[in-house]
Amino acid sequence: MYLGNDCSVAMAEHLAGSESAFVNKMNEKAKELGMKDTVFKNCHGIDEDDHLTTAYDIALMSKELLNKYPEITKYTTTWMDTLRDGKSELVNTNKLIRVYEGATGLKTGSTSLALYNLSASATRDGLSLIAVVMRAPSPTERVSNARTLLDYGFSSFEYVKTSTKNEVLKNVPVQKGTKKEVEIVYKEDSGTVLKRGEKSNIETRLKINDKIFAPIKKGDKLGKVEFYIGDKKISSSDLIANSNVDKIGIFNNFKLITHNWFYLFR
Repeated sequence: MYLGNDCSVAMAEHLAGSESAFVNKMNEKAKELGMKDTVFKNCHGIDEDDHLTTAYDIALMSKELLNKYPEITKYTTTWMDTLRDGKSELVNTNKLIRVYEGATGLKTGSTSLALYNLSASATRDGLSLIAVVMRAPSPTERVSNARTLLDYGFSSFEYVKTSTKNEVLKNVPVQKGTKKEVEIVYKEDSGTVLKRGEKSNIETRLKINDKIFAPIKKGDKLGKVEFYIGDKKISSSDLIANSNVDKIGIFNNFKLITHNWFYLFR
């Protein structure tokens, strides 16, 4: 067994009781992620009959790892490190970490049958991409091919932010409230990946409640905004109140009448 793969077996036995039980969990998770063409036969990835996957499935697995555990990039972007007070040196086999702008990882692999493989991830200007290369004939070519794929992605697509959490959109009238208006803000960040040049085609469609009555609590949903290109909705966000608005009562109503009366006759 290759150096370090015995650790994965030890971990599998610790977590699931046996390697086979852990591999069953791996296959269950693969199905959950939509990895339709993947079958795991072991936990370490060394060649074995019917132990199979695809570039698309590796991309799905990589995406799940980066989204659920972004702290992994603390380790996948480390170029060199040492163990045992410097007696052992570790060097990252993903050469993109040193030479590619925005590289965040992710994982190399090689066997005599699978040849040289790489799941390469990178982020620029809010756009995160994953490029998967399989069966490259050499480590140099897997890096070169991954770079070509990432370059194509960054030159052809961009991440467009359509809303920013808590950003004020506008003021809307409030009926029977101690305030005549309330600010509405975006509830969440939203955005989408578009082909470069499509940003100018985004259409904003507001859906604000016809009549808004007090009382209103900060955070109450007062509408929704949707962003379209043609007939395709690309993102959306709820619109919420940015402050409380009390319902006007007898005392507040008296104050309002007195206030209006004073300004009418002063």
